[in-house]
Order: sequence, then structure tokens, then C-alpha cells
Amino acid sequence: MSTTAADPLARRPFGQTGLSVPPVAVGCAPIGNMPEAFAYGVTQEDALATIRAALDSPIPYIDTAALYGDGESERRVGLVLRERGGLPENAFLQTKQGRNPKNNDYSGETVKWRMERSLELLGVDRIEVVYLHDQEWTTFAEAFAPGGPVEVLQQFRDQGVIGHLGVAGGPIPLQIQYIETGVFDAVIHHNRYTLLNRSAEPLIDAAAGRGMAVLNAAPYGSGMLVKGPDAYPRYAYQQASPEMIERVRRFAAIAERHGVPLPAVALQFSTRDPRMTATIVGMSRPERIAETIRYLTTAIPDELWEEIAEIPFDTNDPEENRFQRN
Repeated sequence: MSTTAADPLARRPFGQTGLSVPPVAVGCAPIGNMPEAFAYGVTQEDALATIRAALDSPIPYIDTAALYGDGESERRVGLVLRERGGLPENAFLQTKQGRNPKNNDYSGETVKWRMERSLELLGVDRIEVVYLHDQEWTTFAEAFAPGGPVEVLQQFRDQGVIGHLGVAGGPIPLQIQYIETGVFDAVIHHNRYTLLNRSAEPLIDAAAGRGMAVLNAAPYGSGMLVKGPDAYPRYAYQQASPEMIERVRRFAAIAERHGVPLPAVALQFSTRDPRMTATIVGMSRPERIAETIRYLTTAIPDELWEEIAEIPFDTNDPEENRFQRN
């Protein structure tokens, strides 16, 4: 008996917006060519091929951000959208707006010009969902101040340039504070709901209880759960602890015993959760699209999930010590 859905590729309601989306979004952070975050670079050729493959697949859901490569990810996505004569009818596009990484300015003026730049780079005049991004780089009061980032995004929405607003950040208590305002229709959390870390549980429950779209990004913890701890001993863009590496080895042994690829287990841990609208998977090569669909549709026996449930997991913030700010 398998716990996978009858049709794992079926689209799901995007909260209460009336929209529907594929269960997996193609995360375009890697194609922004950010070796400082991912420990590898991505050529434009690979990036464009990946986006083309995504648009031609059952998961034509593109997730990007102004921050990724400081516009480079959006520029590359835009090149393909122009090739296609615009966003294909069956495709879904979302981006995120926040600070200027050159000086960390998070003012309303910064968000406004970066939003205008995103439209230009992507070659579109409307984006269905735009997220306030990494709001831990500002304060709640400044974000909601008159003329601040939230008001600027609301103005774009009122003009019809944005369809719906979301929030995408790190620290869970801060995320909850934002969703409780009622301003946002969707929330993205990352690296905090995986086989290894469940610190996003309070946020997931709070957002799902409000009828919001809930998106889980980085189900592989930035790579270790797909590449393995020997090839990529990192979690949440940092060196993984010896304890975490040992747990991945235990997960891998269970998966191997059941004849299931570990990445399929890591991905479906997220997609099988009924609270999750979509799971964002970073991709940087065209073959990863078909590979991800294979992982999504792999049958996984209940016995495997029962064994997985016996292994402990972290509930602390995995990026607590990642950023050092002045």
C-alpha cells in the first residue's frame, strides 16, 4: 500500500485565491548563479534550458526573486518568457521583493524600483503572486509604515500589477507575526520543514488554519538530502553537523532497503502533507525537471514512513547563526 496521492501531479488550490498550482514549483535561486550560497555556479545555457524544460513539463511553476543573483535569475527567466511570447497560459509565475543586497536598504522606495525592475527583467506587466522577501532584514514597524514595503506592494496589487501578496522569510515567530495581519494570501518557509528539521510546524498550522497557501521551499535542505552527505555535507547553505550527517545516512539506509531513492522520500515528505500547497525545489539543470517528477511519482510504502518516523529531527532554527549583520 502506498501513501502517495492518486495523481501526485494534480494541481492544488492556492489558498483561498481561486487559483490552482502544480504540487512542485521550480525554484530559480540556483539559476541566479549564486555560488556563495550553493557552492556551485550555473551557466546561462543551463539556466535557460532548465526554464524551458520546466515550461514544457507538468510542473510549469516558476519561483524566482529579485534577490536571486540581484536580478540575474529574473533576467534569465525573462529571456525564456520572451522566447515563448510571454508566460504560457498553463504556467504560473511568482517572484519576491525585499532589500537591496548592495546596501541592505529595505525601504518602500527600494521595493518599488526593484519591483519595476522585476517586471522589466521578466518581460511581463503582471505577476500573479509577489512575496515580501526575507523581512527579517527590516523591522515589523518599518515594513508596515506609511510608504513602506508592504504599502508599496499593496499599491501594485491595487493597480492590478500584482494579483496576490505573500510573505517569504526565515524566522518562524516573525513569519507568524506577518501572517496574523491578514494582509497576505500565501507564505513560504524554507529549510524548516524537511526530514531533518520541523521548526516550521507552528507556522504551517497557523497559515493553513487561516486558509492561506503554504509553500515549503528547500525540501532537500539546500542539497544534502538529494546529493547525499558525502557529496554535499551542507544544510541550509552551511556545513552540516556530524549528527545531521549521521541521520541522513540512516534515512538513506531505510530508503535503500525499500528500493526507494532518498530524494523521493525527502520530496514526498513535503508533498504528501495535506497542509502544503506546493513544494519549491531548486533546480539548475534541465534533466532535474524529469528527475523531480520521477521522485514525485515514486510509490513509497507505508512501512518506510513508519521507520522514518522513528528518527529524531531538529526543531531549532537552522539559520540562526548564518547571518552576521552590523
